[in-house]
Amino acid sequence: MDELQEVWVYLNTTPLLHLTLTLLAFQGANWLFRKCGRTPLLNPVMVSVVVLVAFLLITGTSYGAYFEGAQFVHFLLGPATVCLAIPLYRQFEKVRKSALAIMASLFVGSLTAIASAIGIAMALGASQATLSSLAPKSVTAPVAMGVTEQLGGLPSLTAVLVILTGILGAMIGPVLLTKLGIRNEAARGFAIGTASHGIGTARALQLGEVSGAFAGLAMGLNALATAILLPLLWGLIF
Repeated sequence: MDELQEVWVYLNTTPLLHLTLTLLAFQGANWLFRKCGRTPLLNPVMVSVVVLVAFLLITGTSYGAYFEGAQFVHFLLGPATVCLAIPLYRQFEKVRKSALAIMASLFVGSLTAIASAIGIAMALGASQATLSSLAPKSVTAPVAMGVTEQLGGLPSLTAVLVILTGILGAMIGPVLLTKLGIRNEAARGFAIGTASHGIGTARALQLGEVSGAFAGLAMGLNALATAILLPLLWGLIF
């Protein structure tokens, strides 16, 4: 047992361990997702997060120690986001023809995401710090955390809310759009990207290149729109 403990202590301080665990957790979650008929209840991101959190709690590993290895995956988020330009470039003609509809949808979608979050939280008696942390929940994490900090909120709370929003959007979004009778791939993708940023965009890419292209476009434009609109609305409300 002492030897096993020594091995574990050594592995626990090696960044490669947590990098490997992250990749294995996601690959396992993705396999389970496909094996179960791609049910939204087993979203790979959600399952892998649950597995990794359980591992950290059971082993008593701090997030800082875990991130020493996971930071390599974190670094790849930048190149992965840039790669979303490829399907967007292939669908550029459709984007150009839909420019007016895109701008109208972006404005309405961004305002709805902000107003619904603030309105529901205010009705439930949330504090102003919680409201400012919740308002940018539909925007990609770096932008959302920056906006929250500017408004005097809690960036760490915003990060959690952004992840939860993305997971729920990826799980519920496609099913809800189908129930509502929305079949157009561009509209579906844009709606998912506006509401649930990167995680939703990843799900939209699984549904098709057109959906993925419009979701990626929506994710970027919504980040820009929220960064501009939210501070203005915040000033008017408070």
